Amino acid sequence: GQEGLELSREDSLHGADGAKVVLRDNKGNIVDSLDSPRNSDPKNGQDMVLSLDQRIQTLAYDELNKAVAYHKAKAGTVVVLDAQTGEILALVNSPAYDPNQPGSADSEQRRNRAVTDMIEPGSAMKPFTIAKALDSGKVGLADRFNTMPYKIGPATVRDTHVYPTLDVRGIMQKSSNVGTSKLSAKFTPKEMYDFYHDLGVGVRMHSGFPGETAGLLRSWRRWQPIEQATMSFGYGLQLSLLQLARAYTMLTHDGELLPVSFEKQAVAPKGKRVIKALTAREVRDLMVSVTEPGGTGTAGAVDGFDVGAKTGTARKLVNGRYVDNKHVATFIGFAPAKNPRVIVAVTIDEPTANGYYGGVVAGPVFKQVMGGS
Repeated sequence: GQEGLELSREDSLHGADGAKVVLRDNKGNIVDSLDSPRNSDPKNGQDMVLSLDQRIQTLAYDELNKAVAYHKAKAGTVVVLDAQTGEILALVNSPAYDPNQPGSADSEQRRNRAVTDMIEPGSAMKPFTIAKALDSGKVGLADRFNTMPYKIGPATVRDTHVYPTLDVRGIMQKSSNVGTSKLSAKFTPKEMYDFYHDLGVGVRMHSGFPGETAGLLRSWRRWQPIEQATMSFGYGLQLSLLQLARAYTMLTHDGELLPVSFEKQAVAPKGKRVIKALTAREVRDLMVSVTEPGGTGTAGAVDGFDVGAKTGTARKLVNGRYVDNKHVATFIGFAPAKNPRVIVAVTIDEPTANGYYGGVVAGPVFKQVMGGS
């Protein structure tokens, strides 16, 4: 095992040679076997049965490569999870390489971006903030919020389009930064930090894959007021795409965060309770509106299914500053919304042609992979 899971499981996979003490004649021929405490039988290595589905893996790889080429992007990643077990059904990166000729690939091609690279998820974090607010009882589905631009210190929080007021469904459907930040402001920094930590941000997943990142979640003691707002809509914290997909199991598994696994699971995994089951079902219902007319994710709608999803468009942080011409486009969701079976997460890094919004760039990949899963 040179890389990846084979490297991390090398000790259990390779087995052990047997040994036998023998008597040889002067020509080197074996003439007898001797009893000896050094005699041992060979041991086969353990089998490792991956949870990857070859059909979904191939579909995701083809669709991702098409999108990276069409949008002239730097890179892209797709993760597909079983929404009820956390098993990884597909995990693909672009650019990639031919494993039969690893020497012809550079480090950019060989890196497993889904596991090792951190992204700021942008608006893909908003369902969690909304879930926290509903779960606490501080906010009801019918509550309306003033969503006009407003200031926190010298900084202004604003939406892409101005909506004077929105209810909770509207905050989700229109992807309102203003609305989400006001929901987050109902909690102390420590309460929001603990919630993000419970979702797995800044915590290693122990997936078994070498080089896995823990993500980045700074101590709440160092947050500025504007940072609590920006984190609620996905800026100022970082995680891998696999971590983000895993966080969504909290919504698909009725409030319990599941561990992720590259291997088939013999028994159902034990989840960790983060929110109430009723809250998770309410948020799933709200997320269907994102793929319906008027939502930001209509490009990800799948015929014949109610799809719960969220778009994310984040400006990239370059040398400590956010730049306007570099983006990460994200689309993540699950289907069927009432009883989710599959989570699909897509991210396209630095699209430079034919749009850059998550719904436009990553949505069509999501649609094809989810429709074929």
